[in-house]
Amino acid sequence: MMTSNYIFTSESVSAGHPDKVSDQISDALVDAGFAAGDETTRVAIETLVTTNLVTVAGEVKNFNVSKAEVENIIRNKVKEIGYEQDGFHWDKLKVYNEIHSQSADIALGTDTFGAGDQGIMFGYACNDNEAYLPAPIYYAHRILTELNKDRLAGSILGPDAKSQVSVQYEGGVVKRIDQVVVSTQHTSKDNVDEARALCRAAAERVCDGLIDEDTVWHLNPTGNFVIGGPDGDTGLTGRKIIVDTYGGFAQHGGGAFSGKDPTKVDRSAAYMARWLAKNVVADNMADWCSIQLSYAIGVKEPTSIYVDSNGHNKSIQQYIVDNIDLTPKGIIDRFDLFNFNKYSENCTYGHFGDKDVPWERIGWK
Repeated sequence: MMTSNYIFTSESVSAGHPDKVSDQISDALVDAGFAAGDETTRVAIETLVTTNLVTVAGEVKNFNVSKAEVENIIRNKVKEIGYEQDGFHWDKLKVYNEIHSQSADIALGTDTFGAGDQGIMFGYACNDNEAYLPAPIYYAHRILTELNKDRLAGSILGPDAKSQVSVQYEGGVVKRIDQVVVSTQHTSKDNVDEARALCRAAAERVCDGLIDEDTVWHLNPTGNFVIGGPDGDTGLTGRKIIVDTYGGFAQHGGGAFSGKDPTKVDRSAAYMARWLAKNVVADNMADWCSIQLSYAIGVKEPTSIYVDSNGHNKSIQQYIVDNIDLTPKGIIDRFDLFNFNKYSENCTYGHFGDKDVPWERIGWK
């Protein structure tokens, strides 16, 4: 940041948001592909969802999941998310499957554990909170996870929701929450006021006293939000990459995570960059840290490493170079990514933060 006094805004989306429905389906297929424990499996699957239709397409190798199993996985995931609506129902939707074999040319690089593609990946951490995330995205996620508890408890809420939080910083430190936006799907035009009350209550419970009398509220600001999810808006895998990471507070390389096996450095190296940055901050080497890694397809070692922080960047970078294996295989082995099998349940409300996942663990060993 160029100034120490500013307001910064980030957004989050619920598990029922159309793009997140797509992410969860794509990652459920990644999980299924690796269920047999075959490290030669390769998966790159995209999902599109719209009114009572799910389309999946992509490239796989040694996938060992039949078309019937793919359809069953999709229906079960949609049911788990909570969609039993006329316009999007787990039992009524159609499934269009265009998954096919991976290019042999790509396999030349990934089979020897070179990077699955070229690209740049960023990781970031700061000491705004115990999750080492920037405060705006941290609270945007927390509001929706809290609101989802209300939905699961049997309230009038539907699965689709979005939040947006504007945090005021003074002297580079979180001071207060300036504005809150929450929009949630609800069951009837007659209960929009109840939905608004649930939104405000959820935010007030999780925002750590940062909401005050001057905080501005926008709760279901357009009014009714009864038609939602894929019936109200088409969803695609990978459209919420900023929600998935740092809410725009830090840089992003542009690559999505979901639907990709861990040989794809868009995913695995972004997880590694976050782990590195988080451990730098947790180890008191800096108050904030941004790390960039870059790779070339088929090449094992990163083509560059860049560290930016308010600490000693050269010594941080040298420590990483001397002690951490940044090859795709090294990343996969450190986090045991071939055996993780929980990609789908961990791709909502961000891939980073308060999650029991290996790339969020503190400790250099």
